[in-house]
Amino acid sequence: MRWRSSDLNQYENAKQYVDTIIIPCMPFHMDANSEKLAFQNELLTIFASEIEKVLAGRVMLMPTYSYLKSAEKEAEIRRINAWITDIKKQPFTSIFLLTLDAAWKKNEQALDGHLLWLPSVQSGNLQSNEMKAVIRDQVNQIIELIRSYW
Repeated sequence: MRWRSSDLNQYENAKQYVDTIIIPCMPFHMDANSEKLAFQNELLTIFASEIEKVLAGRVMLMPTYSYLKSAEKEAEIRRINAWITDIKKQPFTSIFLLTLDAAWKKNEQALDGHLLWLPSVQSGNLQSNEMKAVIRDQVNQIIELIRSYW
């Protein structure tokens, strides 16, 4: 399920089965590295969508949590933990934060959800067979990790 009206309508009838949330986390900053961040955003969107497809019926994919790359991590931790606190008011038992930003790793213990950090390629053709194979392999590994929490 995704954060869209048709899926949220179905969610009301399937609440007892949908117990896991995935929140993609993506930095934003307009500078010389904007193209790299845009590529990573595309890649993160693909990862999140593929995971949601495979785990449909058990997982809800939330809107991307966007933040300034230069923002203070402590403030962002408080902000994302507020999201998580609000989400936990529903019967969700597992919350995963999906990111390509290694800076979250340093603060993982302060997060109220499970951090899934993926090292990423910096650029490339997302439609190439090689890239699709890499994405498929990483998606399968993430899915196995998520299932280990169930």
